[in-house]
Amino acid sequence: MQTTEDPQKSPENSNRDSEVQTQKKLVEELKIQWKLLWSQRFEDKVRAEGVSTAEYVDLAVEQGTIIHATKDFKALNFKEILQSHLVENPERYIAPDVNIGGWKKFIKTDINTGKHPRNDYSSTLNDKKAKKQSGQHSKKGGRGWLHKA
Repeated sequence: MQTTEDPQKSPENSNRDSEVQTQKKLVEELKIQWKLLWSQRFEDKVRAEGVSTAEYVDLAVEQGTIIHATKDFKALNFKEILQSHLVENPERYIAPDVNIGGWKKFIKTDINTGKHPRNDYSSTLNDKKAKKQSGQHSKKGGRGWLHKA
């Protein structure tokens, strides 16, 4: 009888799986803190800045740190935070930009291209007006009510 070893149950794969699971948990915790950071920020309308209201140790953001501004500002980047936590391949945890690709771009370019003719009420209304105007005679030669005799 031959014995076959299941490659899924080898110690190397189980160790790798545990590393992947810990990375996923870390990324989820960072995402939760990232969302809290942006949802609970203080908007300073005079200076046009967004200021953090709490300290986020994992994101390296202290309370009072400017997280969004309009002038001379280096924006926070979630990808850089993941890289600082030594997450392997951080791009897979971040959705791509709409201009680069992803589901939104696919929908914009391939699905909503306007290939299907739409029944616009305005186009049918304009056609009806054109037919109505051509079928009627103009009153007083088209000069309206104010005319010379």
